[in-house]
Amino acid sequence: MALSTATQALQLPLQVASPVDVGRLLRELEAIDDLLTQAALRADGAQVKLPKTTGLLDQTILLNKINMADVADRKKLTTFLKAMKAKAPLLHISFSADPSTAFIDKLLTWLRKELHPNVLITIGLQPNIGAGCIVRSMNKYFDFSLRQDFAGKRALLLEKLGPILAAPQALALDEDAASVTQAVQTAEASRAAAPAAQAVHAAPQPTAKLMAPAATSRPTAEPQVAVS
Repeated sequence: MALSTATQALQLPLQVASPVDVGRLLRELEAIDDLLTQAALRADGAQVKLPKTTGLLDQTILLNKINMADVADRKKLTTFLKAMKAKAPLLHISFSADPSTAFIDKLLTWLRKELHPNVLITIGLQPNIGAGCIVRSMNKYFDFSLRQDFAGKRALLLEKLGPILAAPQALALDEDAASVTQAVQTAEASRAAAPAAQAVHAAPQPTAKLMAPAATSRPTAEPQVAVS
């Protein structure tokens, strides 16, 4: 959609940051335009009272000095908003957490100063990127995340963290060697004590029968038979 010189001079306020905001603003403007047009026809040219507008439209009207009672001004603003909805530069920016409103305002101020006066942004969430952001346009992709930075410096990280990562492994090996040595010593001690224990158990033990005193035999009295 080609814009006229007057329409090209219009700008979006910072409050209008995304295509959703532009669409909401355009619907409100079209509804007000229809209401004013119908009221003007019914009033036969009498002055029509303007309906109450939202803060989003108020900021747009003040920034561009739009006279909502003027049909030409309303048409100019409507044409501008339709063009922005269709062809405005759009960036999709993903963060690991929801950014604050103040941060978005500062970011959008910088983008409209450095890239395009009417650039729009949409905010997304990707918690796995750690920190930083990922920026996507219609044909470009930029990864400014901490995850990507770590991936690009993997060799340097491994070089710096190598001694730190090797220390626990060496300590674990020392502990394993000490455990094996202790187990071997325990086994050797048990093996050395085993013959003595077996000898003690193998020695003949006096039985109760052998230790009992010998019984003395006494002659039994023969039965006497009486002879009559």
